[in-house]
Amino acid sequence: MAAAAVVSACDIDLSQVSGGGAKSNGGAVEVALLVPYGSATPGDDGLARALENAARMAAADLGGEKVNITVYKTAGQAGTAATAATNAVAAGADIILGPLRSDAANAAAVAVSGADINIISFSNNTSIAGGNLFVLGNTYDSIASRLMGYASAQGRNRVVVVYPNTPVGQIGRSAIVKATSGTNVQIVGDGSFEFSQEGIVAAVPKIAQTVKESGATALMMTSDSTGALPLLAQMLPEQGVSPSVTKYIGLTRWDVPAQTLSLAGLQGGWFALPDPAPVAKFKQRYSATHGASAHPLAGLAYDGVAAIGALASKKLAMTKGNLTQSSGFKGVNGVFRFKADGTNQRAMAIAQVTNNQVQIIDPAPKSFGFGGF
Repeated sequence: MAAAAVVSACDIDLSQVSGGGAKSNGGAVEVALLVPYGSATPGDDGLARALENAARMAAADLGGEKVNITVYKTAGQAGTAATAATNAVAAGADIILGPLRSDAANAAAVAVSGADINIISFSNNTSIAGGNLFVLGNTYDSIASRLMGYASAQGRNRVVVVYPNTPVGQIGRSAIVKATSGTNVQIVGDGSFEFSQEGIVAAVPKIAQTVKESGATALMMTSDSTGALPLLAQMLPEQGVSPSVTKYIGLTRWDVPAQTLSLAGLQGGWFALPDPAPVAKFKQRYSATHGASAHPLAGLAYDGVAAIGALASKKLAMTKGNLTQSSGFKGVNGVFRFKADGTNQRAMAIAQVTNNQVQIIDPAPKSFGFGGF
């Protein structure tokens, strides 16, 4: 895993090697890890511990004295996160990893905006990205881009988008529309619904009619298994939208929880997920090391330290120019890179639900520039 954990830093902008915490003298990069220890939200302490554990695993895999991690407790609060970020900068941090949620990440970034320090947050909310703030979480934009590119290649180029009338639903729809750029995919209809059982039941006949009248070859759904997905997967086929004719595609993970894979309406459907092989290796190592299962978000902390370590191994500063190198980095969730606007792009595999199981039908690319990018 150590060899697979960090990719060498290629295509580096050598004009950026000074400033912003350069370690040209060979010293360790000081990483401030902001995690929600002390939060009143159930489960946050456990998540904070998982993030710290994963970050320290990545630091150990780097070998030598490349990265030094100092933990700061945010209590899951934006104000506390801002104070922690300020304290970290005062203590000599070269870069901040975390915090978890978008409000806390935004507050931290604002608090240190004049300090020439970048923040790699665990959030996947692209609306906060930019300036000194990067988001590390898997974004709707990245997922939608992968899925729409694959749908285009497979001739599924007439898409109806099904989404709830909620802020998250609208964000998901916008990501899908944006992802059709550069493909031959057309959005041929909208299937919006009010986010309630009554709202879904009332909307399904109209959605089915839209699919039939538009000649859609694919149905792109933004909902997950804790939301409208189970009801949609049941009712849309009952209304004549056959999954064997119109490909069902999900913007969310259909293998979480695993019971979702048994929904009859999702059989044959597609969704995207990180490269399963390195994820499985990380989970095995984490369990063996810490005697517990890795939290689903723990790998983000490993990825963040992997990116920092790739630059540290070249004695390069944590500047925006270096963080956004086009070759990207490699972590436990596969290949990823940061974009200049603070968002990210991740290599994703395309999975199909086959006999209630995950079947990888198009592997995640191993590098940027080809094979899905």
